[in-house]
Amino acid sequence: MKNALIKLHIAVFLWGFTGVLGRLISFNEGLLVWYRIFFTVVSLFVLMWWRGQLEKVGTKSKWQLFATGGIIAIHWCFFYGSIKYANVSIALTCFSSGGLFTALLEPLMTRRRIVVQEILLGLLTIAGIYLIFHFDPQYKTGIILGLTGTVLSTIFSILNKKQVETIAPRTLMLYELTGGLILLTILLPAYLHYFPPTHILPTKTDALWLLIMSWLCTILAMDLSLQALKKVTAFTQNLTLNLEPVYGIILAFIVYHENKNLSNGFYLGFCLILLTVVLQMVRVIKQHKKEPHLFGMEG
Repeated sequence: MKNALIKLHIAVFLWGFTGVLGRLISFNEGLLVWYRIFFTVVSLFVLMWWRGQLEKVGTKSKWQLFATGGIIAIHWCFFYGSIKYANVSIALTCFSSGGLFTALLEPLMTRRRIVVQEILLGLLTIAGIYLIFHFDPQYKTGIILGLTGTVLSTIFSILNKKQVETIAPRTLMLYELTGGLILLTILLPAYLHYFPPTHILPTKTDALWLLIMSWLCTILAMDLSLQALKKVTAFTQNLTLNLEPVYGIILAFIVYHENKNLSNGFYLGFCLILLTVVLQMVRVIKQHKKEPHLFGMEG
């Protein structure tokens, strides 16, 4: 159990690191995401082929996975766009609003009943983002991009729930990211026409960061989380995932000293969002104790 929790926290820490790496890479958000997905798809394909894990899926499922992958690819573009137009802390703070969008969109898409507590907690998060928006208007574009990306991420997660029940996670990831790569390859010429980059091919430094993002923050993080799920429940994993924005913002403070460029409004808003995370953890823990059969047994 201890090793599983360590693996899970490492995975969440690595996911939180993607924002820091996104700022390091000199590409604009479109090229950055294309190269990240390209390196990930090629590396994952070779790894699964070497391990004999390549699997085919039905035609209908394949196109569904391609479409879902297109959504996550566009989400990444908005996420890294938020970093480029604002900073890592702002982008990850916007990402924290996913709880509200999930509470609103999941009942519409899956006919699940609306949970009032989730909506209230989500509104508390939005209030925190509003404080940042109000006191730091220079980050307006970055916040809008971040919130748009979070909506797309929420839709992706909801659609993914049905697929993950019947398709192996690595196969799921390979097909989805292949779909995302195809979509971005089609859109990239038009994107580069309106947002011309200074260079097309990655520098040696950019290539290094992209490979780290692909191998460590995508493939390794996924593997660690899958290994952890063998020992911990989905309840524990979802609880730990709430820490991803917190880890990412702390890393941004350490690496880029972003705390020196943020106003008191950011800290007020962030504390409100952190309070939301804590309240959500308390709520889920209480529900877990009250109805443990809904989460499964740890062991």
